[in-house]
Amino acid sequence: QVQLVESGGGLVQAGGSLRVSCVASGSIFSINDMGWYRQAPGKQRELVARITSVDTTNYADSVKGRFAISRDNAKNTVYLQMNSLKPEDTAVYFCYMEVATRTSTWLFRERWGQGTQVTVSS
Repeated sequence: QVQLVESGGGLVQAGGSLRVSCVASGSIFSINDMGWYRQAPGKQRELVARITSVDTTNYADSVKGRFAISRDNAKNTVYLQMNSLKPEDTAVYFCYMEVATRTSTWLFRERWGQGTQVTVSS
């Protein structure tokens, strides 16, 4: 069974920085795309950033120039560095990964973490 666990969330003042991390564990053969979604109260779930297996990145317009996604394949980990944080960045941040297990190496499934709260005060 594959599990994803986020960490690094918390309370930060506007203009500050946080780095959230997501580590996958279990019987992992390969991981393709990794990324981060967020959901704020009263808003739709939003794709914040994604990174492919060849390190191509995409960002939501609202975070371009402020956030940076990266990955460490040896550690099955994806990071999201968040700089110049704004109150509107407040949300629960969820990581996802497209994972193939060692028992089904041809089958990639989306796996999700439980989320980590990021709160930006004004």
